[in-house]
Amino acid sequence: MTLSEEELAEELLELRAPSRGKVVARRFFESRQGQAGFAVLALMFLLAFAGPLFSQWTYTDKDFTAFMQPPSARHWFGTLQTGADVFAVTLRGMQKSLIVGLLAALVSTALAAVVGAFAGYFLGWTDRALTWLTDLLLVLPAFLILAIMSPLFGPGDWVLFVIMLALFLWMVTSKIVRGMTISLKQREYVQAARFMGVPAVRIIFRHVIPNLSSLLIVDATLNVSAAILTETSLSYFGFGIQPPDVSFGTLIADGSRTALYAPWTFWFVAGLLIVTVLAVNLVGDALRDAFDPGAKRSR
Repeated sequence: MTLSEEELAEELLELRAPSRGKVVARRFFESRQGQAGFAVLALMFLLAFAGPLFSQWTYTDKDFTAFMQPPSARHWFGTLQTGADVFAVTLRGMQKSLIVGLLAALVSTALAAVVGAFAGYFLGWTDRALTWLTDLLLVLPAFLILAIMSPLFGPGDWVLFVIMLALFLWMVTSKIVRGMTISLKQREYVQAARFMGVPAVRIIFRHVIPNLSSLLIVDATLNVSAAILTETSLSYFGFGIQPPDVSFGTLIADGSRTALYAPWTFWFVAGLLIVTVLAVNLVGDALRDAFDPGAKRSR
């Protein structure tokens, strides 16, 4: 019995090897730490953005009949000295920290990919100029500069703060991307594109950077936790997210003053910060192992 063309095409599709994305996704979800990290991180996002819908309080509300009250049916996480609901304020701070972490990670990873790829592909004066810029930013005291610059931004200028934060997270990855680009530019498909007259910028964005996706995805994941911790540290000292907005750092700074006699003002937000950063790191480690199983075996 002979097969028709449609049946033959279906047979070939079934026999075709799965794509790299499917293989990586399968490896990731086969990992216990990947499953745990992804589940906890999804739960944190769900809690941060859907949790306020189930509370009768917003982060700006004040209950003037309940100052520094412990957790109760009316206030699930207790109240602050101002009468603010700790549950609502904590979720607002989680929202801001997660958004800051994600945006800063995306911007820094994109910047590292572009700068490293251009330096490694063009070499010459382009490489020297970009390498000089990278080395300069590496030796600058990032925390001090962010602390000096952040008070210049108002409460509504947190996006500028995210950009400033991202500017100090990309340099090490950029150097790695540069070295890998120098190797990739010798590959046959890149040489073929060059001989066909494809513009260099198009080669970088269509052939070089996509082939570095495994490194960039893992780097972006790990940069989320780095950005959250940096923002928390800056906000703790009053240099990050500015009032009346809140974040993990501002809440921990306020709660640390009353942690001994009113632990609910500190430990809820501190616990959520630890769980969130741990989940992000688990996802990053699982992604690294999914893209490079040999690294896991060597460890």
